[in-house]
Amino acid sequence: MQNERVLLEVIATTLADAKAAARGGADRIELVTAMGEGGLTPSIGMIEAVVAAVPIPVNVIVRPHSRSFVYDAGDFAVMLRDVRAAKSAGANAVVIGMLTASGEVDREKLKRAAEAADGMPLTFHRAFDEARDLHRAFDVLLGFDAVTNVLTSGGKSSVLDASAQISDLVTRASQSRCNVLAGAGLTVDRVADFVRATRVKAVHFGSGVRAGGNGLAPVDEEKVRRVRTLLDS
Repeated sequence: MQNERVLLEVIATTLADAKAAARGGADRIELVTAMGEGGLTPSIGMIEAVVAAVPIPVNVIVRPHSRSFVYDAGDFAVMLRDVRAAKSAGANAVVIGMLTASGEVDREKLKRAAEAADGMPLTFHRAFDEARDLHRAFDVLLGFDAVTNVLTSGGKSSVLDASAQISDLVTRASQSRCNVLAGAGLTVDRVADFVRATRVKAVHFGSGVRAGGNGLAPVDEEKVRRVRTLLDS
């Protein structure tokens, strides 16, 4: 099992970020703007430019604001437009998440987002970590064929404090087509041990591959390369 290549996804907020991540050996880009707010929908021009510039898949976040993960009808109408626009601009997948006011996965909105994606896969983002019951939320997501990744820190502020939770989710996902994408707080020096402990098959880096661990700094190609080397060794 450990011989399977671990997928490395890197957050990009600029064209230069995306190119550096690809050169460093990332398998996939998560394209966002406003990383300091947890990531918001990037512009169409940015999506098109990044898709044209890198040889790896570009997953695009669709998140209209950072107030909460509970969206009104107006917000959601914008999200559906953005899902379709991201697909038209060449996105590999969209990264999306929505909850009800009571902290459940909003099944109806997720269903409509999947319909708008029209065969393009979805990653359910860290709205998952704010669900009231992670086990129940995960079961709901496993019921959606369109959801091929769940980005999670195991409900903790840093995924490094959630090895047991991630390991449990990996086990529960093992018979599905859904991958647990572990992210938030991963560092170059701890990623190898974390992957060994959890058996996770996909990791997500943001600040951890930037200068000084600063989310507003550019992607450091050498840090990405170091993570890739550690994952492959």
